[in-house]
Formats: sequence, structure tokens, C-alpha cells
Amino acid sequence: MKFEESNLLHGLPKQFFANLVAKVNAKVAEGVDVINLGQGNPDKPTFDYIVKSAQKWVADPAMHKYSQFRGLHAFKQAAADFYQDQYGASFDPEKEVCVLGGSKIGLVELPWALMNPGDTLLLTDPGYPDYLSGAALGEVKLETVPLLAKNNFLPDLDAIPEAVAKRAKFFYINYPNNPTGAVATADFYEQLVAWAKKYHVGIISDLAYGAIGYDGKKCLSFMQTPGAKDVGIEFYTFSKTFNMAGWRLAFAVGNPDIIEGLNLIQDHLFVSVFPAIQYAGIDALTAPERDGEIKKLVDRYQKRRDAFINAAEKIGWHAFVPGGTFYAWMPVPEGYTSEQFADLLLNKAGVAVAPGNGFGKYGEGYVRIGLLIKPERLVEAVERIDKLHLFKKD
Repeated sequence: MKFEESNLLHGLPKQFFANLVAKVNAKVAEGVDVINLGQGNPDKPTFDYIVKSAQKWVADPAMHKYSQFRGLHAFKQAAADFYQDQYGASFDPEKEVCVLGGSKIGLVELPWALMNPGDTLLLTDPGYPDYLSGAALGEVKLETVPLLAKNNFLPDLDAIPEAVAKRAKFFYINYPNNPTGAVATADFYEQLVAWAKKYHVGIISDLAYGAIGYDGKKCLSFMQTPGAKDVGIEFYTFSKTFNMAGWRLAFAVGNPDIIEGLNLIQDHLFVSVFPAIQYAGIDALTAPERDGEIKKLVDRYQKRRDAFINAAEKIGWHAFVPGGTFYAWMPVPEGYTSEQFADLLLNKAGVAVAPGNGFGKYGEGYVRIGLLIKPERLVEAVERIDKLHLFKKD
């Protein structure tokens, strides 16, 4: 017997990273020493104090039963306390915090929970590809807002056509930004709140890389902006801050109506997150080791960023210097598309990068570099690329 996939599944976008992984694996299988700069997976293990916490909680038989549907109150309280401590933003743990099995779940399920087929969702371009999956599953209409270098990869709110703004129900933003590494300013967030109130648009902020800011500057949370809770929510994941990508733990905070919608759909899809992981998450957020471990994490990425960008500058490859995330957004030399340039680097230099067009129309002309290997290997990657004589040295 053969069973056909649904029309809904057929309408999903192609998984961009699957194709990239297949190309890299094929080269590795040929025996090539590939320097993989195309990935977005933290390369270091979860902080030791969190692992030890999880080991303790997993061994507790009380953890082995079903979780509470909407998560542990203690976890939601820890999340609210974390935001108060880090950003000076206060939340009711029961009405304004949602527990998630990774932020991707919340970002993809939100259109199901709070939009109707035919409603309009605004996404930035370039942007995180899985936002498109949520739009497809929710059967909503998409409008994109370009992120341009001349605007430091921040949306130009004044350039959004008024007809589009009036139709829009939600607008997804992501700062520090994947893939560009751009960071938001307080002025931009204030303008965004005013714009959202004017057009009655909900703002969905994805703060996945919130802890990773460079040059001694702390990245802003949208929720610390006056009025932000009136118009939107923010997702915070443990994946990047605590190297917990495989643990699948996150939360959202903000507007109680949006939070309730997320909680309600999850009542039907999940029985929350394994309690032991939630308790380990509490310890991740509250333990005295937290700040020291995060500082070491950021310092490591800063050294990698500086090593790569300095090496690239020497060969005439000029970066948009990231203010956050663990990515660098690099221009493609004249005469190549993003895909052609990425294929050339893989085939001729053994260096894998993520072509910018995989992140949207306005990602064309760039590649994304993951700063997820040692500085020495980042420099080696640039040296290999230099031998292709694609750039003019200053």
C-alpha cells in the first residue's frame, strides 16, 4: 500500500540546510578535509554545572511522570526572574510566560494558534528559514521586509507600504540577527512599538542569540522597550546561551493573549517538557556559575570573530562586522551568485559556507560564516580561500 502526503506537507518549503549538509558529507566521504563554516550548531558542550544538575534530576523518580501541561511554575518563575534580572522587564509567570520544547516549536506553531488562513504575516528578508515553515503550515500570506546593508540590516519601517502594514497581523523580528549578525538599537525598538500600535500588528521577537554581544556591549531585548508587552512577545532559547541545543528547552514572555494562544495549542500537541530538563533549566538560569560561564562563552566567540574578520580583511574580503550572534555575513565577489561562490569554496578550497540566498531573496550576494570552530581553523579557511585569488588586497 502507498500513502500520499497531504497537500499541506507538499506546500512546505524545502529544507535549505539539508541540501548543504548533503554536499558537505559528500566531500568528506571523498576524503577532503572540509572546514565547515556553514553550520549553526554550538560546538562546545553544555556547561558542566547544568549537566550535573540534569543528572541529579533525571535520577529522581518523581520526574518520570507526565509533566504539568503548561510547565512547572518554578520554571516559569525562574524565566520571569531571569528577564527581570537581565533586562528589567517584569512578567506574571502564569499568564505571561510559556514553556517550550525549543523556540522553533513556538515560532512555527504561532500562526496555527493566532492566525487564520489568509491572514498576513511579515517576515524580514534575509531571515531564519524555519519562519517560512510556520507560515506554510498556518496557510497564511507572506509579505517580506528587506534587510539592507545601508540600514545596518534593520527593517526600514517607513518603507513598508501602508496597505501591507494595515493587512499584517504579526511581524517576526530576530536581533541579534541570524544570518547578518546585526544588532537592534533602542531607537529602532521604540519606533517598532509605535509602528505596531499604529497598525495593530503583533511583534514576535526571536532573541535566540541575546546573550552573544561583542565589544563589551550587551544586546537589547525587545521586551525592555516601554510598551513592548502591549504589542508582542519574545522567545528565549537555552540553545545558544547555555550550549543546550539538543536539550530542546525555551520559553516565551510577553503579551498574555499571545502567550495564552501558544499555551492552548500546546495543550493539544504536547504534555510540556520533561520535568528533569525544566529543573535543569531552572538551575541554568539561577546558579551562581551562570554569569561566569556565559562570559567565557562570549569571549570565545569574540576571539573567533576577530580572528576571522582580521584574516579576511588582509585578503580584501570585507565583512559586515557582527555585533552579536556567532555568524559573519560576508559579501560574494563579483561574477558569482551566492550558490556558485559557496560551491566553489567547497570544491576548490574545502571550505563549506551557507549561501545567503537560502535565507531569502535579499540574502543573495552574501554567504553566512559560522564562527563555530577554533580561531586557527578560521584563519586556515581564509588562507585557503586566498589561494583562489577572488579578492583584491588593499
